[in-house]
Amino acid sequence: MNKYVQFIKAKWFLLGVGLIIGALIILGIRFATYKPEGVHYHATFVVYINGQREKFEGLRYYEETEATACTLEKVETPSERAHMHGNVSDVVHVEDHLVTWGHFFQNIDWIANPDLIKTPERMLQSNTQDKVTFMLNGKVVPDITTQVIKDQDRLLVDFGNSSEQTLQREYKTVPATAQKYNVAQDPAGCSGNKPTTTSDRFKHLF
Repeated sequence: MNKYVQFIKAKWFLLGVGLIIGALIILGIRFATYKPEGVHYHATFVVYINGQREKFEGLRYYEETEATACTLEKVETPSERAHMHGNVSDVVHVEDHLVTWGHFFQNIDWIANPDLIKTPERMLQSNTQDKVTFMLNGKVVPDITTQVIKDQDRLLVDFGNSSEQTLQREYKTVPATAQKYNVAQDPAGCSGNKPTTTSDRFKHLF
């Protein structure tokens, strides 16, 4: 009888040890493979209209940092998905999946397509002399309206009778600073693609 009891105790002991080891393995996998669910990366752009660079002056173009603070919660509004803030007029903050350049310009009350440039103050239509040109990552593309904004994209939007030489010169003014914003502390209280910390991983375990 004692041997039977000892056998049962040993069996339960081994089962308990197995469960503990299994749980530790699962937690270890969750710890090692954790990646934040939130999206936050950056792209840069400039707009030239008849040779003049747009400055995007005015509060209308910039989201308040309190309203755009990074979170793992679902992004709710269009302006939260892609916006500018901090009065930095050439950096786009992308905080959701599948955000297009068309979405971004709509969020700042602009339209930028092959047929026209529309700002809050004026509308400029393509014609036989002046046209809208898009240069994305160094290459002229026909339209950017449905182009998903990718991490570290660089976009030039030009309206006018601009030569290839002028377009190349303007494109060089598109800052290559997106990665700097990716790894820096964000004004809205979050970071872009900063490495996940040990603390972040532990919080994700349970």
